[in-house]
Amino acid sequence: MTTHYLHLAWLLTLGMVLTGCGSSPPNNYYVLSAHEFATPGGGTPTLGVGPIEVPQYLSRTNLVFNDADNTLRVASLDLWAEPLSDGIQRVLVLNLAGLLNTQNVSFYPFHPKRVPEYGVKVNLLQLDANDKEALLTAEWLVYRAATDTAVQRRISRLQAPLQAAQPEQVAAAYSALLYQLSEIIAAAITADRAAGDDTAKPSQQ
Repeated sequence: MTTHYLHLAWLLTLGMVLTGCGSSPPNNYYVLSAHEFATPGGGTPTLGVGPIEVPQYLSRTNLVFNDADNTLRVASLDLWAEPLSDGIQRVLVLNLAGLLNTQNVSFYPFHPKRVPEYGVKVNLLQLDANDKEALLTAEWLVYRAATDTAVQRRISRLQAPLQAAQPEQVAAAYSALLYQLSEIIAAAITADRAAGDDTAKPSQQ
């Protein structure tokens, strides 16, 4: 009889464990999104994006939030659906293709026989969110890929308002910040192309 009750108790305990495992909350997955454009129709400039450097504290699957006193809060159930550096590169490619109206955009590393006219490197220095705002600080470089000649290098610090540090709002705010960064980079490329066109024109007496 004692053995029977011990066996029954073991089965009940196992059932409770399995039930507890089955009721665990699911993970939530988020992605960064590009700005919406009409399909680019041009083929120039040719553009290559990458590499994208991300700080070690952000190089993880979990979303990271900035708390007070230099502390971070790492979400347990809210995850990026792709590595953050890959998501940033993907969004920059789509944004720059739309802003510059070119379909000739490639990902780093570039094919040695199809080196783009311009390369874009981004070193992400900060990407944080709190209950009031999202912040992005990035060092970026636009260069001529064939000669590795710098066109423009800058550090841009951008911000976007937030009503609350909820994961879906944070992902949307980060996407908006990346669009702002894309606009700045696209403007640098456009200015350099315009300067090149002016230099190529014959002087008029």
